[in-house]
Amino acid sequence: MSNTSNFREAIREARTQALIGPNVIANALPYVGGGLVLTALGTYGGLGVLRTNPGLFFPTFIGAIILQLILFFVAQNVAQKGNNGLALPLLATYSLLSGYTLSGLVNVALRSQGVGIQGIGLAALGCGITFIAARQIGSNLSEQDGMALSKTINLGIIALVVVCLAQFIFALFGVFTPNWLEIAISGLGVFLFVGASVVDFYILPRTYRNDQYLPAALSMYLTYINLFVFILRLLIALNGRD
Repeated sequence: MSNTSNFREAIREARTQALIGPNVIANALPYVGGGLVLTALGTYGGLGVLRTNPGLFFPTFIGAIILQLILFFVAQNVAQKGNNGLALPLLATYSLLSGYTLSGLVNVALRSQGVGIQGIGLAALGCGITFIAARQIGSNLSEQDGMALSKTINLGIIALVVVCLAQFIFALFGVFTPNWLEIAISGLGVFLFVGASVVDFYILPRTYRNDQYLPAALSMYLTYINLFVFILRLLIALNGRD
């Protein structure tokens, strides 16, 4: 899940600022794309572990999640300070780990008769369509509408993070969410991260300078990775979990 620790601060800063980085998103996009490619490689590696040594996957999955959380805070802090030379390899490692932790969900999708590789492609296509629409909408939001949407999405994502953490903890003890509730949670997640993609195009140019492209790239990367995850979760839930 995306971290919202500095999201509210970004909203506060954006409230009284005009554009301070009109080109920051354009500068960030190559790094967003690179991060997504590394995530795909990490997912491929995770699927390989699942196929050849499934007993090794769960302990390495837990270790990857812990390391991923640590790297997120370290990389975000370094990127915020403008140390791009150090932040870039940290973010690259974070992207690889994200892919590894994502491989479990992708494996479930591949095994699901109603989802499969076409469902994964559909989730990726949904992210692409969202980006195109969000760019047009978010870049043209008024100050009043932009701030109202930002606060609404922020509160919704915080609630979603709490629910998903509870889901994860219960799953560790063998208690799984009923399918109807999984559909509701996944649908809400899709809705919120579509909104977050719109918010990015409003908030980021008002929060980061043009040379602060790495923290902006991290924000966008998290938005689209989470959107992909929730679209895939929704497709799996709609087709019934095997």
